[in-house]
Amino acid sequence: MIILYFLHELSHDIFLFAVGAAMGLHLIQRISLLLLSFTCGSWSETLRNGSPPNIIIMLMDDMGWGDLGVFGQPSKETPNLDRMAAEGMLFPNFYAANPLCSPSRAALLTGRLPVRNGFYTTNAHARNAYTPQEIVGGISKDEILLPQMLRKMGYVSKIVGKWHLGHRPQHLPLEHGFDGWFGAPNCHFGPYNNSFRPNIPVYNNSQMVGRYYEEFGINVKTGESNLTQIYLQESLAFLRDQASTQHPFFLYWAVDATHAPVYASKHFLGRSQRGRYGDAVMELDYSVGVILKELRKLGIAQDTFVFFTSDNGAAVMSGPNQSGSNGPFLCGKETTFEGGMREPAIAWWPGHIPAGKVSYQLGSVMDLFTTSLALAGLPPPDDRAIDGLDLTPVLLNSSLINRPIFYYRGNEMMAVRVGEYKAHYWTWSNSWEEFNKGINFCPGQEVAGVTTHTQKEHTMQPLIFHLGRDPGEKYPISVLSSEYQAVLQHISPVVEQHKKDLVPGMPQLNMCDLAVMNWAPAGCEKMGKCLKAPKSQPWKCDWPH
Repeated sequence: MIILYFLHELSHDIFLFAVGAAMGLHLIQRISLLLLSFTCGSWSETLRNGSPPNIIIMLMDDMGWGDLGVFGQPSKETPNLDRMAAEGMLFPNFYAANPLCSPSRAALLTGRLPVRNGFYTTNAHARNAYTPQEIVGGISKDEILLPQMLRKMGYVSKIVGKWHLGHRPQHLPLEHGFDGWFGAPNCHFGPYNNSFRPNIPVYNNSQMVGRYYEEFGINVKTGESNLTQIYLQESLAFLRDQASTQHPFFLYWAVDATHAPVYASKHFLGRSQRGRYGDAVMELDYSVGVILKELRKLGIAQDTFVFFTSDNGAAVMSGPNQSGSNGPFLCGKETTFEGGMREPAIAWWPGHIPAGKVSYQLGSVMDLFTTSLALAGLPPPDDRAIDGLDLTPVLLNSSLINRPIFYYRGNEMMAVRVGEYKAHYWTWSNSWEEFNKGINFCPGQEVAGVTTHTQKEHTMQPLIFHLGRDPGEKYPISVLSSEYQAVLQHISPVVEQHKKDLVPGMPQLNMCDLAVMNWAPAGCEKMGKCLKAPKSQPWKCDWPH
């Protein structure tokens, strides 16, 4: 059935494109804004007469666009996610705000590009930066996060899983609007010997309750770990508690089994045709099914908006047993090619979002901030630039809103998408030095002059691709063609306006120090798990990619 919907929506999209060509883009923008204001007004009216909906954001880690059966994965091992799409709305054109985990997550929770919210580095040009244990910075106290806003409407908010916006006390979730947390501040890298680098702590609210590879086992050799099951049970307990109190809630389910080293529980190991990574996907798919079934069982499915997506593209540099599929798209995580930033995305809300719909809306994880606020009856903060759009007209009325997608890597805008066209102003996969060490961000996908190993500037003559005809970004449109000139004339003012309006935030990911690692998290003294930190010797972090 979902394939039939794809065909139906495709013909609808072609019709819209033809109308757009006849009417002109400016008129479409005006109509979009009128639809947006009308729908938002209607929705606010509804909210005043009843309670706002519960909100669940399911954020996967390094899961690729091509990992879901509904997006064509041949193994068809995601029946619950495929059913979620059949019951809800599928977004084939949905994007991360960055091709790396920490900046993308910061963007989701603030509705702002990482270059605005400070989750980038200026140590070198166009470098990916994140929050390893040695990072000094984290999410700024000046940023306003989604749970802080939702609290105004009485929401109770919990994060289950990976935080990744800083691990020092002032950066942790409960300091930024969340009421509860079960999970870890960093990636589950390890195991470490606790002498030169401590194992990552796992928190229950504000107190450490163990460490990865110690109390919370991950067998790197076999891939066995019960963490996904633990995160599932934590989420179910939260749902049951909140259903009994009848307060609106926000659950941020940020599980990380598909991030290398990938893991799955014993029951799922060895089941997938895709190897260990597929095992992890199957367990996450099962967990999604359990959560949606629980919402129905509790009688709150029609009161709960659920959105499923990923933080960035599949980490194809890790190899097929430790990473997923980006479908037809070029390269993967850490790059601003489509494989690095286009994500699987599904919206589900029985009785509100029409079942089986496919939306070709250009979407971003930043939109989840603004959309969630709109659903709660709240306007976004008006004292700062917000990059996320309110997608309620798309979700509830199947509208389309004209907007660009900006592809950033560190402090540089690398590319922009407007409609079906994408213009690259800079290209870079990774350096020759890293590539010669065996780190390949585009295995089997080298495209001459595109997947460059030196930073290549194209600002005077950007590389332009039509993503409908060429989703793999293999065939740049000839600069001599009338199509190129027309597209460039349309895209250039969009980029110029963006750069003119951009006020970068203070970079938070410049400094590192071994002394700030997870040596003695809160609660370690109760467990006898406190470790001695080395002397503070800060340095400028080296970001090779």
